[in-house]
Amino acid sequence: MTPNTISWESKIKGAKPAKNETHTAYWQSEAHNPPPKRLQVIDDTLSADAAYKLACEGTAMLWSGDFQNAKHLMQAISRRIDNRFTKPKAVKVASQTEQTPQAQFHLHRKNQIERARTLGMLLVELTSDYVLPYNRAPDVKAACESAYGVMKNGVEKKTIVVSLRELLGVIGAYEWRKNGVDIEALNAKITPYYGVYSPLRGEYISLVASAPIASSVKTAFDIGTGTGVLAAILAQRGVANVVATDTNPRAIKCATENITTLGFTKAVKIAEADLYPEIGRADLIVCNPPWIPASANSPIDHAIYDPNSQMLKGFLNGLAGHLNPKGEGWLIMSDIAEHLGLRTREALLAMFVAAGLTVIDKLDIKPTHTKTQDKTDALYAARAKEVTSLYRLKAAV
Repeated sequence: MTPNTISWESKIKGAKPAKNETHTAYWQSEAHNPPPKRLQVIDDTLSADAAYKLACEGTAMLWSGDFQNAKHLMQAISRRIDNRFTKPKAVKVASQTEQTPQAQFHLHRKNQIERARTLGMLLVELTSDYVLPYNRAPDVKAACESAYGVMKNGVEKKTIVVSLRELLGVIGAYEWRKNGVDIEALNAKITPYYGVYSPLRGEYISLVASAPIASSVKTAFDIGTGTGVLAAILAQRGVANVVATDTNPRAIKCATENITTLGFTKAVKIAEADLYPEIGRADLIVCNPPWIPASANSPIDHAIYDPNSQMLKGFLNGLAGHLNPKGEGWLIMSDIAEHLGLRTREALLAMFVAAGLTVIDKLDIKPTHTKTQDKTDALYAARAKEVTSLYRLKAAV
């Protein structure tokens, strides 16, 4: 929970003469956005057009009506955002702009960020016990405790204000956590946490589950473990000692829970570390870094975007020094960045050489997620060509 607070005024009902009272609440933002400078209390009587105008002008709106109507309003604002980019003027400007894959990607990112900012202007209140004080509001206490943590005794009883968009994301993530994600290679479920990348794209898991692994491999590192799914795959394949690392405290808790539930605690140890663990070397080191070298605009973005290829370079540059003799590094990468014009294959291969590494083999698989078939997706042209690869690397002689 961020220490920032947000304040607003509202009229005291029935007060004569009319009076205002000041309210103060904790400001919650997973993206670390600052509290809005302008805030207006609204209810069901405000039209969607008026709400959209306020959001575009940078005025946040604190909801005070029926909760389900707040969701309807957010959907209406979302439609207006979409319509803005399909108006004749917007289409004409887009057609006159250089439509290289890189330009399309940056326009897509710009639109994503603008959408998030605009939708983030609709706010709701939570009590200090994570209760929504609205008609027809769901019970969100368990979901909020899962994402934000249990409120400690003695914490000041103060309202929390959060964007409805973020709260719905928290609720959705909790449903994933309750239901789990089926992992065919494990014949079991993996439970993702809020803010931890969910293993919905199975191709990278299939690569790790099927790549040739020598019987001599006794130790392995899983760098950036997330949910712990790849560490579990390695343990299932007979690696006796796996150390799985991550810098995200939520990922550490998530991976620990999954490894415990799957019964791999003897084989897998979870460690909070920036890339490599402090202990020794390994026979096999696996890493599935974010695939797109672009800026991350929130902590959650770091699961997808790797600014300046920082994690990729860190993994590669440290690999040779952490491998046992004859050891292998497995880098799982999609080539989506190449199709978007954000990185060339030659640049990736040059990173291998600069890190003192040689490619032993490369295993490829085509992704099967729904966006590869969605021709309305802004990045469809790149997604349709995408291939995910497992590079088997060793230290150059």
